[in-house]
Amino acid sequence: MTIKEQITQELERLPEPVLKEVLDFVQFLQIKQQQKEMLEITIMSESSLEKDWLKPEEDAAWQNL
Repeated sequence: MTIKEQITQELERLPEPVLKEVLDFVQFLQIKQQQKEMLEITIMSESSLEKDWLKPEEDAAWQNL
């Protein structure tokens, strides 16, 4: 039996109020995963953008802010 099947089987036994809590938790986990993926993308792109960020022209462009 797969994990998904086990979860489904357990969910069938839960009362409605507890199912609402489970749904909240699942949605929390989804948001957490999305944030983790966004952070990983940001970190991966940093090295490729770094060469442009460190140019003197960039420093001059941002100097007045």
